[in-house]
Amino acid sequence: MGLGAVVAFVGLLFVLGWLAGKTGGGEVAGDGVDEQAGSITLAYPFEPPQLDSTRATDVSSSFVLGHVMEGLLRLDEHGAIAPGVAERWEIDPHQAVFHLRATALWSDGKPVTAQDFVFGWRKVVDPATASEYAFIMYAVKNAEAISKGEMPPDTLGVRALDDHTLQVEFQQPVAYFDKLATFKTYYPIRQDFYESRSGRYGADAEDLVFNGPFTLARWVHGARLRFEKNQTYWNRDTIRLNAVDIPYITTDSAAVMNLYKDDKVAMVGASLGLDPEQLKEVLVQRWPMERFNEGAIFFLEFNHRDGRLTENLHLRKAIQLVFDPGELVNQVIKLPGYLPGQSLFPVWLRGADGLFRQEYPASPPKLDVAAAREHLELARKELGLETWPPISLLCDDRPLTSRITEYLQARLKEELGLEVRIDRQIFKQRLAKMTAGEFDIVMAGWSPDFDDPMTFGDLFASWNLNNRGRYEGAELDRQVRIAMGSLDPKTRMDAFGKVQSLLIDEAVIVPMYERGQVFVRNPQLQGVVRRVVGTDPDFTHAYLGSP
Repeated sequence: MGLGAVVAFVGLLFVLGWLAGKTGGGEVAGDGVDEQAGSITLAYPFEPPQLDSTRATDVSSSFVLGHVMEGLLRLDEHGAIAPGVAERWEIDPHQAVFHLRATALWSDGKPVTAQDFVFGWRKVVDPATASEYAFIMYAVKNAEAISKGEMPPDTLGVRALDDHTLQVEFQQPVAYFDKLATFKTYYPIRQDFYESRSGRYGADAEDLVFNGPFTLARWVHGARLRFEKNQTYWNRDTIRLNAVDIPYITTDSAAVMNLYKDDKVAMVGASLGLDPEQLKEVLVQRWPMERFNEGAIFFLEFNHRDGRLTENLHLRKAIQLVFDPGELVNQVIKLPGYLPGQSLFPVWLRGADGLFRQEYPASPPKLDVAAAREHLELARKELGLETWPPISLLCDDRPLTSRITEYLQARLKEELGLEVRIDRQIFKQRLAKMTAGEFDIVMAGWSPDFDDPMTFGDLFASWNLNNRGRYEGAELDRQVRIAMGSLDPKTRMDAFGKVQSLLIDEAVIVPMYERGQVFVRNPQLQGVVRRVVGTDPDFTHAYLGSP
């Protein structure tokens, strides 16, 4: 979360308004505009499942953590790597040394120390944590062996030389460690506070201590979130908002649009983008629209576990050959900014010298119903079936998702005679069922965690627990390790090009689309940062004022 990290087909829908002079408990949105108060309100579709940075995988958790926590490095308003807790650092092929600023404090006034990073990182790779993001630590010496239970956590290649100096040893040369260090899994955790929570760290607002621009002042599960400016943050003088209140947790897009029409909110579609009905209203009203490409890729992910029908390559090929991403985007979704899916690697990623997809064009198979039916018959024979049982399709409960799944259901029935049963779940339950492997196909997605093709390239490596379908391919693993261990850009990109081809040839996934966004914004809301990588939208630099 990225997004990077969504992990799955999720997103955020933000609605912004203002509170008039509220910096304490807060009221609901729509009280007016008071620039001196410096407070905004948001409506938000999903609350985070939990906020333990060692276990967080979803976009909603990443959004909250990105505002209330800070790692060694962060991304500035231009998307460049900037100092965070570390005021300076040195990185060579073998190690990195970070020098922590003395002014970095936790929200209770205690200093952030190098030991807080040692403790947090060890928790990530400790098998007892069962972190689905343990793989993102594998650049650090011994991280992979520890996560597999082969070595104890205290052998991780990170140590505090003193309170303000952190040394990190690499498992092998790594070309992108500064980018990794901005990601949420690399955040610090203070040991004394963590242990005082008796296993509830990150479960509620009182079960967290913060070192980022804001604190989480309120968390009413299923109902409300509220950020307030962190008065102990080292860079607090640059934070211009006093509070970000989220009094609505809702997926009701009609209600959201009505709030905007009544001038009670200042922005609609800030992360998911406008849905089709909202877009119609915006066009009727002739409101100015803004566009943003969020950088994520969405796909159908198959379950490759033993005993699942979709473990069969010919069945996957059959579905791959009847799926038309162009038709999906242009005839079903029908929203500006969406691109038909062709690859796990989105169009914006940089390669060795230019854009990755220009250097390594994706070659997905063309629509071929006759060939698809041949593959389906081969699959039936290999599986020993007389007739095909229903296939489950796991998805979330948003309106646009319903349109997509109904299209897929009709397509597979019409062209292949397959019955698809749609398993529609609320956000938190869908994540749980993905993790447990309770699906044949799941509508999934991936947002970049850091600015390197590796954030997509290792997603289907056998050791990556975000590989929810549990695909295992020895050659894909080999290519990922080549890209992990090389400092040569061409060698790395060649490996990612082979990963791209393997995913297509093995029908590991079926790319659906790259999501763009169209949204409307009250011009008095300034300084909201939109970015492909990192916290998005980011209100760290936001303020209220005239355009």
